[in-house]
Amino acid sequence: MFEGEIDLLKLRKGIRLESLGLPFRQALEAAARLGADGIEINARTEIRPAELTRTGVRQIKKMLDDYQLKVACVNFPTRRGYSNEVDLDQRLDATRGAMTMAYDLGCTVVSNQIGRIPDAESPEHTTLIQALEDIGRHGQRVGSFFAARTGDNPGEKLAELLRLLGPGSLFVDFDPAELMLAGEYPIDSIKQLGEFVVHFRARDAVRDLSRSENVVVQLGRGSVDIAELLANLEVNNFSGYLTVQRAPGKGNEKVLAEELEYLQNVFG
Repeated sequence: MFEGEIDLLKLRKGIRLESLGLPFRQALEAAARLGADGIEINARTEIRPAELTRTGVRQIKKMLDDYQLKVACVNFPTRRGYSNEVDLDQRLDATRGAMTMAYDLGCTVVSNQIGRIPDAESPEHTTLIQALEDIGRHGQRVGSFFAARTGDNPGEKLAELLRLLGPGSLFVDFDPAELMLAGEYPIDSIKQLGEFVVHFRARDAVRDLSRSENVVVQLGRGSVDIAELLANLEVNNFSGYLTVQRAPGKGNEKVLAEELEYLQNVFG
């Protein structure tokens, strides 16, 4: 089914660690056992930048080496977006801390929702531009990328913002399922955003006719054309991870293993 579609793209499989519902070391062991190459860490609930010492960095890197894993992405969710001036300085400082921590752990991608993009003439739009360029400058200094997760905004609107910003200020964490939940078409969005994508969430969704809404389903069982999306990334020389995830909790190992196997099949 997939043979010949993906030729040059390198398969780097990631797992969102909190999907396993296990303590950190046990989750690492499970991720390695399932065949992941990398993991996504939540910098709010799993490893907090403000609490991580140099000794802690060395210990975590040792554990990663023990299980032959890399950090694919650091997820840093915030309550508000970057156009909202409420506590913005603290939010920016915390985001910069997550980016520094990511680099210390050998990771180049920090992901978050940036919030709805305001109208171009509004003060909030100016605030958003300034905030993202500030984050981007920090990323260039420390060696990590800040990536906006898709879903908050249509692909075309996010692409317009990316081109307004200074080079290297912002990249994209592409989530096709989240786009579908927002009523967007992932294929249209990847055509707008493909050159900026540094991390890809291998997630699927389908239209539930009984509820007249889109719902997330196991990878390969929905309407997302993963092979076509990856072909677009291939054209854009994507070199990041393809990360699977489930809602946090125990009992997800079987489904995660099947999703990783599905990705392997896509690559032939």
